Amino acid sequence: MWRLLEPIHAVTYFAPQSHEALRATGLRGFWMAYFAARAAPLGAVGAPIVEATFFNFSERLVRRAIPDAWGFATPAQVLAARWAGAARALAPHVAEVQAADIERAGALLASAMVDLNCDGRTLAAANHAVDGPDDAVAALWQRTATLREHRGDGHVAALVAAGLTGLEAHLTLVGAGTITREVLQGARGFTDEEWELAADSLAGRGLLRQDLTLSDEGTELRRWIEDTTDKAAIAPWATLGDEGCDEVTTLLTGVSRSISRAGVIPVLNPMGLPKP
Repeated sequence: MWRLLEPIHAVTYFAPQSHEALRATGLRGFWMAYFAARAAPLGAVGAPIVEATFFNFSERLVRRAIPDAWGFATPAQVLAARWAGAARALAPHVAEVQAADIERAGALLASAMVDLNCDGRTLAAANHAVDGPDDAVAALWQRTATLREHRGDGHVAALVAAGLTGLEAHLTLVGAGTITREVLQGARGFTDEEWELAADSLAGRGLLRQDLTLSDEGTELRRWIEDTTDKAAIAPWATLGDEGCDEVTTLLTGVSRSISRAGVIPVLNPMGLPKP
């Protein structure tokens, strides 16, 4: 389900239509728009809250954008722009989908979130609490956001339980060969010195080899993190059931593939989304 929905959700980070909608609010630059848009459901929070909930960004990157962003646009304005931009970005990819099928897919995702338990899941709770847009495509997108953040909050909890910092978590992904250092380090704002200190820490714990690939212990820890993330993310899909999940897959696979094939999301991306 993550592979199905992540391309639909991620247009908000990569599509020019999303960038343009956020820039029109007065936000300045990509990173200010990114942090403000993703944090908007939380309200006008400060940098420490964004750093903690997003988990894996350099504090310098966050603090160049937050809280200054709220002086250019309110959270409500940013959230509305996020919806509008996502809807415009998705428009060419849903053009051949019947309106009734978009509404049905959105209704199924809403059903998955009935009685959604957001205990300990700050970003999921904030997204789940917003009054969604009336537009069917924007509403579908917002539901992917809630489900995506629900999974992400659980993933952060698993990383914390594994004793990893956000930066160390990145090194385990690079060590596993999931993504390159060049893509991930720049996208998260860490310096070479910070990266190397984290590598030394993980090597000292026996999780990385000298060549910075995962050791057997590191591989096992990474497997535990992913398994724990999946277990923590299962509730909405168990609520929807196998038939509902199959129907969502049938309705949205074409949309997800269209986004991937159009190159909206880079093949090498910080989310670790695999090639289509």
